[in-house]
This record gives sequence, C-alpha cells and structure tokens, in this order.
Amino acid sequence: MNKSRHYFHLHLVSDSTGETLMTVARAATVQYENVQEIEHVYPLVRSQKQLDRAISEIEKAPGIVLYTLVDVDIAKRLELKCRELGVPFVNILDPVFAVFQSYLNVTQTHRIGGQHELDAEYFRRMEALNYTMLHDDGQVWDDLESADIVLIGISRTSKTPTCIYLANRGIKAANVPLVPGIPLPEHVKKLKAPMIVGLIASVERIQQIRRNRVLSLNSDGYNDTYVDRKEISQEINMTRRLCTENDWPLIDVTRRSVEETAAEIMTLFKAHRIEQEDSRGS
Repeated sequence: MNKSRHYFHLHLVSDSTGETLMTVARAATVQYENVQEIEHVYPLVRSQKQLDRAISEIEKAPGIVLYTLVDVDIAKRLELKCRELGVPFVNILDPVFAVFQSYLNVTQTHRIGGQHELDAEYFRRMEALNYTMLHDDGQVWDDLESADIVLIGISRTSKTPTCIYLANRGIKAANVPLVPGIPLPEHVKKLKAPMIVGLIASVERIQQIRRNRVLSLNSDGYNDTYVDRKEISQEINMTRRLCTENDWPLIDVTRRSVEETAAEIMTLFKAHRIEQEDSRGS
C-alpha cells in the first residue's frame, strides 16, 4: 500500500530572481519520497516593506524558509521573525561565501543579482537562444555551419528541450529531425564546424510519448506507423546506422533527464573543441 503524501510549506525569499533558491530547493525535495512541497516564492525582496509580505505569508503558513538576501538588515529581520515563529531557516549561500572568503582572502562585494548583469555572457546566451529557436526542428537549413552543436534524431527524442537547455548555457544548438523515407540532406553530413550528436531512446519510451502526443492533439486520423513498435524500432536502427557511418556520437536518452543529456553533450563538446583547436594548430 502506498504511503500518503506529506505536504509542507516551503518559503523561498530572494533579493534577485529566486532561481538559485528554486533549483536548490527542488534538488533537495526530490530526495524524499511521499513528500510534496507547497512552494511560496518571494523574488526581488530588497526593502523592509517588500519583506513584510513574505513575513506575513510565513506567519500564515509556517514551514521551512530558505533565503538569499545580501542586505544584512533585511536578512537579520527575517531570521529574527523565523526564530519567533520557531521555523527553520537557512541562507543557502552563506556556506559558499564562507569557503570563498576563506580560500580567496578577499572581501565579499554584497552585490545583489550580480549573476544577472547584462554583460557579454548574457548577450551570448540570448544570441544562442535566438539561434536555437530559429533552427528548431529543421526550420532553417542554410546556415547550420554557424551552429556549435547540431542534434539529430527521430520524433520524440527530446531534441528541442535539450537544444533550449544548451542555448541557456550559451551554446548555439540546432536540431534536425530524422524522418522515415526521407534521407538526411547531404550538406548536413558535410558540416565541419558543428559537432553533430544523435539522440535515441528505447522503443517503449518513444511509443509511449508518441501515443500521449497523439491523444493530447486528439489526432484520431494520425498515421498508425507513428506509434507502431516495429516502425519505431526501424527508425532507431536508422539513427544508429547513420551515426556509425559518419562517426557521430550517439546518446540514449531513455533514462536521462534533459539536464543529464545536455551535460553529456557539453562534455563531448569540450573534447570536440579541443580536437578542433589541435587540428588547426598542427
């Protein structure tokens, strides 16, 4: 018998966007079975008045409080209120700052939202994201040579979300669908600068995702071969042959999250760039 799910309130208070807190909180929560957080997010808390709302909500629904507040006075007031309410609280960046300060022997700047400044890195990520959206699912073919990475794969192998994740890391990623009966264009095979990576998954996973896709679209007249196990198996084998023939890396995404797939691709990409630099230098 399944245990009943336990719910708890989780308050995330940030003087920036709150993304760091949400990532850490969800990474921690997922480690506990039958537990579900009720998430309360308070971004851009940079004044005592803005903190009032967060404190009011914490009083109404006590729970764990995680925060990233650079302003010392605002942080101290939040901590004091948490102690009064008897709820646990953690400044998740404090241990990191302590290690950095001890090792680097420099003073912290107390700069709010420094990671979100509009610097060259930010604009590089925006450029990559624009490129990726323009080159999603083979929409544009004529300038794939300017991509960093080109993903190929049959339908429902997570090409698009993986490309978007890579773009958010500043990587220009395009994806090209492999369609049964339609050969991959020769100019894709001849690309020199981008790293080409094939994505596959198990027959069972692709079939399940495709069936769900068809149901969500209410596509009663959809081609039966799209969800046929034998046809899917042939599509997967086609991808394997293509990658083997062209010496392209192949990643099975069956049991991988998009983040894990992207991490593997980025590792391959680093090696690809080193190889390119070595070949130019020789």
